[in-house]
Amino acid sequence: MSATSDEEPTRKKRLQRFKARPGYTIAAFQFALDPNAQTERRLWSHTGAARAAYNWAVSYVLAAWWQRKAEESYGMAEPDLTPWRSWSLPSLRKTFNQIKRTDPRFAGWWEENSKEAYNTGFANAAAAFDNYAKSKNGTRKGPKMGIPKRKRKATATPACRFTTGTIRLETDRKHVVLPVIGRVKTHESTRKLEQHLTNGTARILSATVKHLRGRWFVSFQVEIRRGERKASQPDTAVGVDLGVKHLAVMADSTGEIRYEPNPKHLDAALRLLRKAARRLARRQGPTVYDPATGRKAKRTPSAGWLEAKQQLARLHHRVANLRADGIHQLTRRLTREYGHVVVEDLNVAGMLKNPKIARRIADAGFGEIRRQLVYKAGWAGGTVHIADRWYPSSKTCSTCGAAKAKLPLHVRVLCCDNCGLIMDRDENAARNLAALAAAGMTGTAVGGDRSAQSAEGPWNRPEDSPPPPSRETGPGGRAGGAIPAQCGKEAGHRRQATEALTLW
Repeated sequence: MSATSDEEPTRKKRLQRFKARPGYTIAAFQFALDPNAQTERRLWSHTGAARAAYNWAVSYVLAAWWQRKAEESYGMAEPDLTPWRSWSLPSLRKTFNQIKRTDPRFAGWWEENSKEAYNTGFANAAAAFDNYAKSKNGTRKGPKMGIPKRKRKATATPACRFTTGTIRLETDRKHVVLPVIGRVKTHESTRKLEQHLTNGTARILSATVKHLRGRWFVSFQVEIRRGERKASQPDTAVGVDLGVKHLAVMADSTGEIRYEPNPKHLDAALRLLRKAARRLARRQGPTVYDPATGRKAKRTPSAGWLEAKQQLARLHHRVANLRADGIHQLTRRLTREYGHVVVEDLNVAGMLKNPKIARRIADAGFGEIRRQLVYKAGWAGGTVHIADRWYPSSKTCSTCGAAKAKLPLHVRVLCCDNCGLIMDRDENAARNLAALAAAGMTGTAVGGDRSAQSAEGPWNRPEDSPPPPSRETGPGGRAGGAIPAQCGKEAGHRRQATEALTLW
């Protein structure tokens, strides 16, 4: 089966991504909503319309695919096959406008919602088919994408995006206005965004409403002008080693070491989450199994089940908020203090396949930390350096450069047989990452641009400067505590040739 239509390969003009004006950047502001009963019905109607439009677009395009496949099995010639149907956004929108008044699936209610609700579904469907086609042709990075499927009401996240119409924040900083939906009360003050709009330093590009964990949210995508910022130590590099025991171990080029504790929010709430999940399972839910047929049947859930579901959602919402707040504070401190931040290119997806540490890895949010560091460094005028995924930061001695062949995860202290260094493995890794920036051996991401390479910079040490002071730490003053039993010659050493590294 081919994944292209007659129109897609021949279309030369591609839609370009929006670029902010010089001196401006793209940012998002999210606010929780407290809609009344009537407004909430409109929100559900718009998000449901977006899902219905997406399902219609997927079925409309796939119908031609399956028909062509059936006709090919009959031995029909290529000119006689059913023509391909374009999945571009303009094509889907044009076809929908032709059938919406006569199709019984939409004729009775399509006028109740804004056109942006249907455009949301068409845009998502077009992106899904584009991703599948690029993945099948080998031009898309990441895991392989399958054929787009219809969204189920029970599992899909209700969302709708508005790009035109009346989108504004009220001057009382307690309400927002959305097309057709109207005036909606916010759960929190909109001061952070409203003052920028009043001063003329920002303009709203779009608004997206979404229902998550039992609460409605609105996210405004804005083009905002930010004042020039500079890190307090612009010429200092810091290596950040992410982990589970400590969320982050930070070592800068001046020799300062700091440990960021891992709050483990999910583990702290696990007992309450299990209790709430068991309470939900005992209530009368919307699905029941028929023992005679072995099939699932639908029924009206009880009020107790709805209440228990809301309590469980609140617990998950609290854990997610605590995690997000901690990550935002950590990344903000790093980008405002240091001009150069070095992190590793971790294989988070591979780590999550280890059942022993998967839950704690997911709770730490390694990928989110790196994402926030990249864009916040761009705001602060800094640089994020990405170390190669195969760089042995933990196994390499930060003093002499000797690297162990193996260093199991349960061995928490690095013992160098070459120079006698005894140091916590996470601190050693952070020191190596900080030194890596000065050596210019890392891929660089500046404000989200990962393609640039860092060869030299003001943080580099001149060739004629004296070597840095020794970082050897005695048995009484090292970070790892007493020497563990594994600190023998459990693995051999090899000299690490840093100039031979393959960079990402």
